[in-house]
Amino acid sequence: MDLGIKNKTALVFGAGSGLGRAIALSLGKEGAKVALAGRTMANLETTAQAIKAAGGQAYCIAWDLGNLAAIDELFTQIEKNLGPVDILVNNTGGPPPATAAGQSTALWIEKFQEMVLSVIAITDRAIPGMKQRGWGRIITSTSSGAIIPIANLGISNTLRASLHAWSKTLSRELAPHGITANVIVPGRIATDRIRFLDESRAKRENISLEDVEADSLKSIPVGRLGRPEEYGDTVAFLASQVASYITGSVIRVDGGNIPNI
Repeated sequence: MDLGIKNKTALVFGAGSGLGRAIALSLGKEGAKVALAGRTMANLETTAQAIKAAGGQAYCIAWDLGNLAAIDELFTQIEKNLGPVDILVNNTGGPPPATAAGQSTALWIEKFQEMVLSVIAITDRAIPGMKQRGWGRIITSTSSGAIIPIANLGISNTLRASLHAWSKTLSRELAPHGITANVIVPGRIATDRIRFLDESRAKRENISLEDVEADSLKSIPVGRLGRPEEYGDTVAFLASQVASYITGSVIRVDGGNIPNI
């Protein structure tokens, strides 16, 4: 199937590793020109090399999500090097494991700015051009904790859930302009982040990492962790021409793990 996004410009955050890297690779494979944003240029360059080796185009840009003042300048760089952003993939790093109670106000403010305000401000920068062209895709990657709160991820659960409400509201505002806005939710995908969380749980509960991993697999109906490329390919589909009637949705890529309807 031709997804119809060849030569579209995509901006992917967290593209140096994990889910962000998988998303960037999938979009590059479909012929999109991919702007790779993140903190560590060396990691971004590794992703760029893989995209270019497959015949795609990529541009790396160091981006601190906590610096809202730099957004316009960074967008201008992308526009000069690849063109205006047609596909925006909001993918922020997760905060440290923490309870919902007892965290400092300063920590809440810091993470709210990095994980929520930055996403809103970046999206607001992309929207006018999308409206002008009558086409756009806004895809926000969150966490299953926004649907079923995960123990000891109080900050993540709270902030990710706010993005669900924002994206749904946004989708209705933008639909008349040919722009879709969707949320994609990972279950347990085989990334360094999942291993880190499993290690944290093992330490917290004083059990082995192997026991944590075995316990988690019991809750996944398909009986395995997801592959990063499966997540990336789902994002590529949501970014496509053929997904133009999907908006305001929350798409789960979880192997059936999230138990509610």
